Amino acid sequence: MEAVAFIIIILIASILQTSTGFGFSILATPFLLLLFKPTEAIQINLLLSLFISGALMRKIKKDIDYSILKRLIAGSIPGLPIGIVAFVLIDIHKLKLGVSLIILVLTIMLILKFRMAQNEKRDLLAGGLSGSLTTSIGMPGPPLLLYFSGTDTRKEKLRGTTLAFYLFIYFTSLIIQMFFAGTNKTIWISSVWALPFVLIGLYLGQLLFKWVNQHMFRLFTYLILLFTGIYLLIESLGFDK
Repeated sequence: MEAVAFIIIILIASILQTSTGFGFSILATPFLLLLFKPTEAIQINLLLSLFISGALMRKIKKDIDYSILKRLIAGSIPGLPIGIVAFVLIDIHKLKLGVSLIILVLTIMLILKFRMAQNEKRDLLAGGLSGSLTTSIGMPGPPLLLYFSGTDTRKEKLRGTTLAFYLFIYFTSLIIQMFFAGTNKTIWISSVWALPFVLIGLYLGQLLFKWVNQHMFRLFTYLILLFTGIYLLIESLGFDK
């Protein structure tokens, strides 16, 4: 039964990540934590997310905004250690509660048509927040998703730039994880075993991406953000136990 659950989680998360550029860690991590130890769940998530981003690079290369990508990476570098410090010093439940409330408020603002202009300082800030959330709670996506949605970024540019950014942020986070928490056979065997289902997800996700228009893409975005905010809120309040 656990094997079936693992396959379903990986397949759906892969489709979501491929079709939107977001969603693997948001969807997969909560459910992988039910099947694996926290370190194992996080590292499986990082490895498979890296594989998806790498596998799609050829297809998304033309959609990447390299100037924004450079600023996101530059902003994430100081954000990574800030996230580690927050993880160590702040109660993790309070941290998740704060993040969940911010995500839910901002998502509601986006649904109510709040928009902002994209600029260099905001690119750096989005990268910094993404980096800090990667090392603190393992979810780099929400800041980028909120930012790009608020600036009405085209779905092609959003997906391409974000997946390229993930190559850096997930690789760096994986190195940090392995250095501080170690790794084991379960992580690598499970990741290899999951690859065929990731490949199926890649194929189906590509079909979905071509089929989804900008309006539906934005709707997907809001649903992902609402799911993330509600999940973190429930977890921070201990209702998932």
